[in-house]
Amino acid sequence: MDWKDKVVLVTGAGGFIGSHLTERLLAMGAHVRGIVHGNMRGSIGYLAAVPEEHSNHLEIFGGNIRDAAFVREVTVGVDTVFHLAAITSVKYSYSNPDETVLTNVLGTLNVCNACRHEQVRRMVHTSSAGVYGSAEGSAAIRETHPLKACNPYTASKLAADAVVESFYMSYELPVSICRIFNVYGPRIGKFLVIPSIILQLLKGNELKLGDPTPTRNFTYVDDIVNAFLLMAESPNVVGEVVHFGFTEAITIGELAQRIARLMNKEVKIEVDPERLRPAKSEIYRVVADTTKARELLGWQPKVGLEEGLKKTIDWIAAGGYDDVR
Repeated sequence: MDWKDKVVLVTGAGGFIGSHLTERLLAMGAHVRGIVHGNMRGSIGYLAAVPEEHSNHLEIFGGNIRDAAFVREVTVGVDTVFHLAAITSVKYSYSNPDETVLTNVLGTLNVCNACRHEQVRRMVHTSSAGVYGSAEGSAAIRETHPLKACNPYTASKLAADAVVESFYMSYELPVSICRIFNVYGPRIGKFLVIPSIILQLLKGNELKLGDPTPTRNFTYVDDIVNAFLLMAESPNVVGEVVHFGFTEAITIGELAQRIARLMNKEVKIEVDPERLRPAKSEIYRVVADTTKARELLGWQPKVGLEEGLKKTIDWIAAGGYDDVR
């Protein structure tokens, strides 16, 4: 698909994945409208890093996806909508379940309604592997795996996914659901485990973690951007949920040791009770089966874990979090 001169809306454009996706679309010649969550400082997040030669093809809209009129207004004349805006912190969702559910569910409803009424060509919705809870059995998780709401965040994502699916079934909304597994890379949220490990090790050799035993796939952000573009381009995935995750599974403790080696650190891991999640809420095993992505889209991750971790370490060590405006 030729993205040149296509009008594209990215919700959550100032965030981690959204800013990388926005930059890729601009580089391919698209005209991007980026929604950022308005605040008193007028921050546009990581969109401040957009190269100057692309800035004249970027429109930034400050607002809240919970405002239906605002979402409808910015969707007028749009070809493709990438919906990434959400509250994504599990920790935050424990103390703010109402805000998490309202933003993630009502916000998604507003985006679906806007896409429906403005007759967009394609909407790509962002889902999370957290909707499965801990994997049942030893096999990797396929798209047919049972769903489980383990915490307010995953409950909100389950509900948002259901809203999207209902619009496909009821109104034939051309939507594809991109279910992603633990994305990382430069600009990753500071509250997540990889930056937490790196930031602690930049200060010394002591490392405090929650439970080090859960297993995850960690997928580099460039590979996820590729996935979003493929989901927007292919006719094979309308109405489909598709998994995107790295092929290697690793425990949090093993991940910490690997990061320590890359940073030339001898590390001692200490379990911090304050970082532990409620036992019934912890997700112990999430491993992606990406057969569907490979068969329908030809997608496979290209960036190895060590390469991606090095890039992430370098970005954080160079003061990446200091550049957000």
